[in-house]
Amino acid sequence: MRLDRAASIDDLRLMAKRRIPRFAFDLVDGGAENERNLRRNSEAFEEVELTPRYMVDVSEIDTRAKFFGKTYDLPFGMAPIGMLNAFWPNADLSLARLCARQNIPYVASSAASTTLEELAEAAEGNAWFQLYVSSDDAVTEGLIARAGAAGYDTMIVTADVPAAGKRDRDIRNQLAVPFRITPEVLLGLALNPRWSLETLRHGKPNIANYADLLQSATSYAEVQKTLITPGFTWEALRKLRDRWGGKLLVKGILHPEDAIKCAELQCEGIVVSNHGGRQVAFGPPTIEALPRIAQAVGGKIGIAIDSGIRRGADLLRAKALGADFSFAGRALAYGVGAGGAAGGKRALDILQLELVRALGQLGVTSFAEIGPSVLSR
Repeated sequence: MRLDRAASIDDLRLMAKRRIPRFAFDLVDGGAENERNLRRNSEAFEEVELTPRYMVDVSEIDTRAKFFGKTYDLPFGMAPIGMLNAFWPNADLSLARLCARQNIPYVASSAASTTLEELAEAAEGNAWFQLYVSSDDAVTEGLIARAGAAGYDTMIVTADVPAAGKRDRDIRNQLAVPFRITPEVLLGLALNPRWSLETLRHGKPNIANYADLLQSATSYAEVQKTLITPGFTWEALRKLRDRWGGKLLVKGILHPEDAIKCAELQCEGIVVSNHGGRQVAFGPPTIEALPRIAQAVGGKIGIAIDSGIRRGADLLRAKALGADFSFAGRALAYGVGAGGAAGGKRALDILQLELVRALGQLGVTSFAEIGPSVLSR
């Protein structure tokens, strides 16, 4: 299938699957354990019904959204994904540049394959930084200092990784960081020559912001132990709030009381997220958790959502249920996997066109006008 014939994000996913070795595809596509949450995230979005109103002039549609005082051309940005260059070479920079051109936020993962400094430059003022709090305070402090020096003014701290998720696909694929050459990897390289040649040209993917750590680590378990901490508490968040001078959001919120605590600690926002179904297999889909959270803190703190967005109408569903903004990760990643930078643009175009069409079919001329009144029940 050619990129211009891809009608949906699901089409791009299938195209990417054909071009990428299984171990690399599963790294982004997979979820925790039996992947219940991964499936339920998108299914739950589809269950939210909106009621169209007709005899409205929808010849002009406004898709802009305002978040933290800045107006973006679309009501969503790129969610952070670690090791994305393993999915498709140079994916990080391709998507950062795309977000700059489209005037939407690009969230650079601290576990990205490209340094936070390079991503800040590529995103041209639209870059946000996502932090994994390390068990080593010096590692965390170093990342925060670098983010400030690189010009980031918004940081998202991920709270939902007190322990690494159990991803069965990665276990079956014997995933290791840095990558090890196994017979399965060699077979994947042979069956996917385009991915192999591009990887050879751009260099072996790694976690760029932790280069020194990876060189000294003796195992992947040692790397994980340093990258995340079971000791990230509300008191630690308070100290982080005091340390970071820019806007601070907490990602991974699924309970209203946790959202209230974030507001009390003067965080500017939260991201209602279950890590794309990659951390736990037993939690709620994000769109189901959203309404109670919005009811608890709506208007007191900025509310964003990720995990499960595959259609332009999903952005309307999230807004109607209380989200101010949304983030999509896999949706744009599938595009890059299907066709490099041009594929990323195709993914964004699909979501944008679906959003415009959905607004018109709903009888609403501006995304900003979407509210609970459009819900069917």
